[in-house]
Amino acid sequence: MPASHKTQRLLAIWLCAASVILTASLFGGCKNNSDNLQRIREDGVLRVLTRNGSTTYYEIQGSPAGFEYQLALAFANHLNVELEMIPVVGLDEVFSGLMEERADFAAAGLSITPARQETLLFGPSYLSVKQLFIYNRDVNPKISSAKDLIGKQIHVIGNSAHVEQLLALQKDHPELQWIESRDLETIDLLEQLVDGQIDVTIVNSTEYYANRAFYPSFRIAFSTGSPRKLAWAMTATPNNASLIKEMTNFFKTYTDNGKLARLIDRNFTFNERQTFVSTQTFLQMKQDRLPDVKGMIEQVAIEYDLDWRLLAAISYQESHWDADARSPTGVRGMMMLTRATAEELNVEDRLDPLQSLRGGARYYKKLYSRLPAGIEPPERSWFALAAYNIGLGHVEDARIITQKRGGNPNLWNDVRESLPLLRQQKWYKPSKYGYARGDEAARYVRNIRDYYSLLTWDELNRYRVPPPRIVSDYLPPELKRGFDAL
Repeated sequence: MPASHKTQRLLAIWLCAASVILTASLFGGCKNNSDNLQRIREDGVLRVLTRNGSTTYYEIQGSPAGFEYQLALAFANHLNVELEMIPVVGLDEVFSGLMEERADFAAAGLSITPARQETLLFGPSYLSVKQLFIYNRDVNPKISSAKDLIGKQIHVIGNSAHVEQLLALQKDHPELQWIESRDLETIDLLEQLVDGQIDVTIVNSTEYYANRAFYPSFRIAFSTGSPRKLAWAMTATPNNASLIKEMTNFFKTYTDNGKLARLIDRNFTFNERQTFVSTQTFLQMKQDRLPDVKGMIEQVAIEYDLDWRLLAAISYQESHWDADARSPTGVRGMMMLTRATAEELNVEDRLDPLQSLRGGARYYKKLYSRLPAGIEPPERSWFALAAYNIGLGHVEDARIITQKRGGNPNLWNDVRESLPLLRQQKWYKPSKYGYARGDEAARYVRNIRDYYSLLTWDELNRYRVPPPRIVSDYLPPELKRGFDAL
């Protein structure tokens, strides 16, 4: 089929799918009674291809997690069907899985590129990312331009948008060379970079910020090209017309109600704000002190039905895991309990780490349960943490202020903006509980969320099993040509 005809056919499919703007009846190829959306609803299962990684999909303590998983789960709930995630290794398997109809679409951090649009349909974009060239400053001198890449060992994921960008750069720099691997994910390339096996790689900005805390010697050389839009991908067939339409409706609602912004904030925002100093202090303490108390933290977490990483993050924020910690205001112990709070919680010895952890866990759960019913998880956890720091009364005052300012008192991001106002007489004077250092409470919650994320991603990276190697990708060019010819 001539390229122009192929382009016209794909355009017709897309226009057919975009029936949120024009009705499907204008384009003869759309089928309303026999399509993939109808089949998904009849089967009661949404099947989604994905890749393993901290920004896509992973399992932690036996439970699924990851940005793409959470987003796909929200869409499955929107359709009122079950979600089945199908993790594969490498982009080749993602695209071949789509062509073999192993799933309904792929949610794998895929960039929309002209080359991919020749064979795939993309849903609405939900995130824009930059493509970053990164290097290890402990191994290489400063790299700041495409010219500096010449002669460097560059390794990227095969069949990725990063390869397309390298090809574009190669037009101006013919000497530019690189290796493409189909059996690696981002974390594998980062490990090669830290070990000095390679000089440079390319990652999306979300992937860089999600992992940079563990690689303080990594630096951004430069970003290249325009920001890429990420979207879900599916086969270019008229049978996906109604699925695209429903996907578009879902993303509009999910964006308008603020849930997409909150999901992005929960998964990515902390990485851009976290300083290397605080991160490295935490990681050093995690190595030096956490092993001595981790068993107790896990035990108490089980007793009170808490995620041990959250309890660990709270106790680090409170005392840096120091059972003998003391503050000038008289709070003491692992969870820095006041004498009055300790008595209320039946904690006899605040310096006993197990008693302190149990007391802190009971106090957190008590605050969590007393919050208004309209505050839903995971927002509920952030409100409970703020209350742990400044009390439920001040948190309620901040919620009232939020409502007066036109915000949503049940959303943490809105209330977080109002907490610092509790320092201003204009706002605290008419409040029931008066003055409070609300800005400190906002930082308190932010820090705990950061530490929790660090513990989560550290476990993911530590226990991840590398995928099997595709030998042909690592052969010298002359041998690779012979191998491919077999």
